[in-house]
Amino acid sequence: MFKKSIKSLKRLHRYYSLTNFYSFLFSLAIKGLVLLSIFLLVLFCIDTFVIDITLLIDNSLKKYSPLILMFIFFISESFLGLLPPELFLVWANKSPHPVFYVFLLASISYAGGIISYMIGRYLYLIPFIKKFTENKISKHVTNLQKWGGFFIVLGAVSPLPHSLVSMASGLIKYNFKYYLLWSLFRFLRFLLYAIAIFNIL
Repeated sequence: MFKKSIKSLKRLHRYYSLTNFYSFLFSLAIKGLVLLSIFLLVLFCIDTFVIDITLLIDNSLKKYSPLILMFIFFISESFLGLLPPELFLVWANKSPHPVFYVFLLASISYAGGIISYMIGRYLYLIPFIKKFTENKISKHVTNLQKWGGFFIVLGAVSPLPHSLVSMASGLIKYNFKYYLLWSLFRFLRFLLYAIAIFNIL
């Protein structure tokens, strides 16, 4: 049993080596760290030189209802992930019930990813989108086809826009059941960010 497991791991390692999975993973990790560092630096500069973010969040809490903010976040997570989830985590940290809102944000992000997946499924029916997918982002589609669930996990836990990865999954008609399973790692990302960066929990 143990020897079979070792052999399976060796075959898996060989496959990943031949398909350049490790180099892709390393490149993705570097990009993710760079994006996260840039976000934290921008956040720090804005808070220091432009506007007091704490005050801005407090004003948002008073001016807009949580329902409106959650709706804005849902739209963002459903269409390309234009707004960084970290901004909403900052808001959650200032709310009366941060743990509840972190879980709610994670759930909304998960649901938004499903919407993105469905959009991807239907976008592929459009000739222009099909041509663009095959010619312009074929590399990303190929990677998703080769590494499937792992790519979705990376999209769920890394600074990569979860919406884009979900849409790509829909474009190549990745198994929806497995997509739902691997996307659950989105909850882990929100949990880790809440603990490590904003000390919410």
